Amino acid sequence: MIVVTAASGQLGRLVVQELLKSVPAAEIVAAVRSPEKAKDLASTGVQVRELDYTKPETIQAALAGVKKLLLISSNAVGSRAAEHKNVIDAAKKVGVELIAYTSILHADTTPMILAQEHKETEAMIKASGLPYVFLRNAWNTENYTANIAPVIQHGAVLGSAKDGKFSLAARADYAAAAAKVLTLDNQAGKIYELAGDVAYTLADYAAEIAKQTGKTIVYSDMPESDYAKVLVSVGLPAGFASVLADCDTAASKGALFDDSKTLSKLIGRATTPIAKSIKAAL
Repeated sequence: MIVVTAASGQLGRLVVQELLKSVPAAEIVAAVRSPEKAKDLASTGVQVRELDYTKPETIQAALAGVKKLLLISSNAVGSRAAEHKNVIDAAKKVGVELIAYTSILHADTTPMILAQEHKETEAMIKASGLPYVFLRNAWNTENYTANIAPVIQHGAVLGSAKDGKFSLAARADYAAAAAKVLTLDNQAGKIYELAGDVAYTLADYAAEIAKQTGKTIVYSDMPESDYAKVLVSVGLPAGFASVLADCDTAASKGALFDDSKTLSKLIGRATTPIAKSIKAAL
């Protein structure tokens, strides 16, 4: 039995869909915070169980009979580590045979503030004694294409990454990798640094949008503090805005670049080109 946490989320749904290509539906558990929001998953034949990272009483029951667990990192930045600990503790109690965790690229060495909770989670998993595999994902292309409308409206991509390269891949690429690892044998102890085949600067991203829309789109680079202020001005909490601006600065120093092509080797195909993701978003 394989369980996917946060299965009603953007990545989780894609992982379940990938698993269904090679695993009988009855052997897949979609663990979600709100089962009523996962009726579409239930209709495929997978088991839907309640699992709320903040409610330990739901977790152990959701993991009953499970051999492999995909722990998709919480989106609650600042309280992720505590939430993950609840899942790790429950996984140990029920005797999960493999825990796969969606971490961040080069988690052990990256200077990004955002990586701290991933580092803590990896350490907790190691300390638990559970067999583990870490899926260290780089940035999703969708981190940018989800906000393509205001880019077109204002004619600019904003950031503080200078000419730093981002090894972007589509969320579907990372989902395919997670599903593959969950269906392979002898994965315990492996660490995958997963990133797109081709690296892009934010100027490259702006240029591709301009090419596809016929509009003038430029990349406007600014100091980290100024970029954080812009993010606050469009509604992000100050703390999170600072974290995102820090990510850009780290990217300017290579933190989100990886040319190992581990991801494409794992999934057996090239990763999704940024042009294709932009076309889909448009």
